[in-house]
Amino acid sequence: MTLTPDLSAVSDAPRKSRKNNPEKTRENILQEAIVEFVQQGLSGARVDAIAERIHTSKRMIYYYFGSKEQLYVEVLEKLYGDIRNTESRMNLTALEPREAISRLVEFTFDHHDRNVDFVRIVCIENIHNAEYVKRSDSIKAMNSNILDALGTTLRRGAEMGLFREGLEPLDVHLLINSFCFYRVSNRHTFSEIFQIELSDKAVKQRHRQMICESVLRYLQT
Repeated sequence: MTLTPDLSAVSDAPRKSRKNNPEKTRENILQEAIVEFVQQGLSGARVDAIAERIHTSKRMIYYYFGSKEQLYVEVLEKLYGDIRNTESRMNLTALEPREAISRLVEFTFDHHDRNVDFVRIVCIENIHNAEYVKRSDSIKAMNSNILDALGTTLRRGAEMGLFREGLEPLDVHLLINSFCFYRVSNRHTFSEIFQIELSDKAVKQRHRQMICESVLRYLQT
């Protein structure tokens, strides 16, 4: 007896696999889109190249995201979401105020140092004058959460006599991120001009301690 293969089952297998795990498919597309946008920018990025990397079709990417621009928006949402979700798990408001600030500064420093793609994508978005951040309500909402936690920490610190009164959470957030972001976004030019290796372990540790102490001194009464 000759068995005839079920060709319909074979042809449907990849499709069923994708249907059964749509979140995994979306995640794979997003991860490869990050690589493409980082390397080529928004204008130079190609959906074809992303599709080739994950062995799928352009149609599949458009099915999940609609357009290259919407895919880019969701890349922004993912990258901002990753850092904000980790911050929320730190539960800063439950910590002693000085410890909370120290942990936030150290986390921000380490995150930016280890996640160069995040820094590059933010730089790309600034070239576009935050046009695509403006299209995302979720980015604004998730970023307000860290300001709320920071504000609570600053008020608690002031009530305990540890911090000055009237500190603005956004100002402190800017102070922390300006240093941590700059040393990654400008590392090539800064390193070449001033002949310093910012990736050196001892240099990183010194800078990490420096920004932590600088922020705490700014906050103190």
